[in-house]
Amino acid sequence: MEYEIKLQDKFRFIEEGNGEPLVLLHGLFGALSNFQSLIEYFRHHNKVVVPILPLLDMDILHTSVGGLAKFVHKFLEARDLERVHLLGNSLGGHVALVHTLKHPERIKSLILTGSSGLFENGMGDSYPKRGDYEYIKKKTELTFYDPNTATKELVDEVYSITNNRLKAIKIIALAKSAIRNNLGEELNQIKQPTLLVWGNNDTITPPFVAREFNKLIPNSELYFVDKCGHAPMMEVPDEFNAILHKFLKKLNEPATVA
Repeated sequence: MEYEIKLQDKFRFIEEGNGEPLVLLHGLFGALSNFQSLIEYFRHHNKVVVPILPLLDMDILHTSVGGLAKFVHKFLEARDLERVHLLGNSLGGHVALVHTLKHPERIKSLILTGSSGLFENGMGDSYPKRGDYEYIKKKTELTFYDPNTATKELVDEVYSITNNRLKAIKIIALAKSAIRNNLGEELNQIKQPTLLVWGNNDTITPPFVAREFNKLIPNSELYFVDKCGHAPMMEVPDEFNAILHKFLKKLNEPATVA
């Protein structure tokens, strides 16, 4: 499914459907294809908005989790989005957390899947020599429980990023920023209802990370998905959509008086 990429000022984004905004933030090697089943399902229930994060377009000084969180804040202001359900995968989850801590007023709920912010295994210490396609293929496959989910198109996309010297420097800067920016001491300040959906076989942000998020974020609920790695919305889209839809519906049910 091809979506129209809309433009407003410096922002590029997809916007489909009507209703309360569901804003999706992709990860470090994220692409719009990561969210295709989410967009297709939820555009019948929500206004689904996917800002294209300028991961590789910011100057090196602002290439950080904080720089991306500022970008998201300016984007939500420019689009005047209120009562936002903010969903982030991997680095996108980390950005969603930092944004919510700094600017909670527009955020109705938070949805994290495979989020960094506490602990993550990145590319590892052995960052590849440029041109090592097999290494990139293996690293991309590690994102998923089923390595076949890492299609040739996906591997090619990651390879083209890491094979460009300036892009590779920015990827490393973002990865290091994510590791430095540990939110453990601040998560108890998040008041929004928070949904955590985690792959039981996530090797990048393993299940213990999800349990820690669940312990530290006061109003949070945690779901584990079997036979699933770091990107549940890609690997088990039907199960992910069902869990998320139930969570969003519950938020809109009138409170019962005891």
